Formats: sequence, C-alpha cells, structure tokens
Amino acid sequence: MRSSASIRRAALVLAAVAVLAGCRQDMHDTPRYEPFEASTFFADGRASRAYPIGTVARGQLRADDHLYTGRVNGEFAETFPFAVSHAEMARGQQRYNVYCAPCHGQIGDGNGMVVQRGLRQAATYHQDRLRGERIGYFYDVITNGFGAMQGYAEQVPVRDRWLIAAYIRALQLSQHAPLEAVRPGDRPRLDQTPEEQLAPPPTAATGH
Repeated sequence: MRSSASIRRAALVLAAVAVLAGCRQDMHDTPRYEPFEASTFFADGRASRAYPIGTVARGQLRADDHLYTGRVNGEFAETFPFAVSHAEMARGQQRYNVYCAPCHGQIGDGNGMVVQRGLRQAATYHQDRLRGERIGYFYDVITNGFGAMQGYAEQVPVRDRWLIAAYIRALQLSQHAPLEAVRPGDRPRLDQTPEEQLAPPPTAATGH
C-alpha cells in the first residue's frame, strides 16, 4: 500500500496541475473582446463597433486637395502646393533617378535601361502633349499610375512626388528651352560641341 506521504504528494501535484491549467485558460482567453468576436451585449451580435461616419485617423485628414491629389477645384493644378528650393530640386532629381530613370531615362526620353534591355517602351516627356500638361497631371500619374505604369503612392511620399514632378519639368525645359531662357553670356556655348563645353576656359596670357 502507498504511504500517506505519497498520497499527499500526488494530491498536491494534481492540485498544482489544476491551478496551472486554470491560469493558462485565463491567459489564453482574456476577458476582453478580440476583433470580430461575437458578443451578446449588442443587438447585431458583434463586439466590434463601426466607426462614426466621417471618422479620420490622426494624421490622415488630407484636407488639402492641391497637395494630396494634385488638383484644384477638380482640375489638375498648374502650380506647386509649396515653394521648391534648389536643395529640394536636387532631392527630386535623386528620387527621379531611383524610381523613374530605369524606364524613362536620365533625360526623360523614354529610353531607360530596362527599355534598352527589351521591355516596353516608356513615354518620353519631350512630346508635345506632355510638355503642355499641367504639373498636377504628373503628380497624379506618379501617385495613381497610368497605362502600364503602376502608381508609386506606397513607395514615394507625397512631397517627394511633387519634387519628382518638378524635376520632370526641369528635364522638359532642358531639352526644349527657348533661346530667351538662356542667359546672354551662356548663349555662345549652345554652338559648341559637348567636348568644347566641358573643356576648361582658356587662361589669359600674362606678360613678363
């Protein structure tokens, strides 16, 4: 026969197991309601409540249509929603080279590296239609995509999308600028070859 001590130890072990099982149950299924859990408290049987109409998450109001949609009164904007500095233009160039140049090319002619490797021809920014488009149009296409191009809203923040659009406009001007837009002192360089333009200026002769 088992001793009374053995029986007591077995009883203690069983009691401990029962207590631990009860603790695990409490931790495993907490009193709070989980998302989409059923509830008898509300008439529709759902614990989760629908948000009131018009609820907007903090930081996601986006009341500025010009900034977030590229439109003013439903039409593509002709202006930027903020002033673009020289440093920000450099940021736009850097973002353009990351996200756009592989298809559209370094100068925006639609002949990027992936096109040279045999993929679908990308649009050139130097066609008459796109030279005449408002700046909000480019922001919209970057955001939502167009044709075979996907939207980049997930990859590129709002401000960077505007800066890319600004750089695209600069590329268009660089390839199709009127003579009046060139400073008089720089106009003679237009007739030079690329090699001549990159050559250092001649040094003035000095007498002895």
